[in-house]
Amino acid sequence: MAGPMTTDLDFAVAAYTEDGNWTVTPLVLRGEPDLSTLVSALRRYPGEGGVLGMVSVDEDFFVLVRVAGGRARLLISDVTAATEWPIARQIVDELDIPLADDDDEQVPAGDLAIIADLGMTAMDLGALCDDVDLYPEEMLEEIAEALGFGNQFHDAIEAVG
Repeated sequence: MAGPMTTDLDFAVAAYTEDGNWTVTPLVLRGEPDLSTLVSALRRYPGEGGVLGMVSVDEDFFVLVRVAGGRARLLISDVTAATEWPIARQIVDELDIPLADDDDEQVPAGDLAIIADLGMTAMDLGALCDDVDLYPEEMLEEIAEALGFGNQFHDAIEAVG
């Protein structure tokens, strides 16, 4: 399959805390990234509050996945991405929401409170997703800063690039 159906991953990282300290590590996802691969990859990490996966796709949208106690919570920054990207579509399916059209509004979907207990409220996260001037990487950087692991996040992305 050629064309836009192959996901162009900017980066994927896992963030988790041990003894109150954040660790951010690049996630190695082989082949076409899909949701189950991502969740499985995240399950390998420890972390008292679960582990947070942060994925930026083709400078187009980002995905947050938080795995804790066998449960995966999901947030995608733009529902319309599901028309183009397999991983976005899997998330929309998993959230059980209708597929958006390309001309629909670019709005986030999923659990906006996914990191509320870590330091970014649903309202702040929603507002961040609505900022059309920011690239997904910049949004994820802001999230990392708000949660207190901005430096580690930056280092992990540099390691990927």
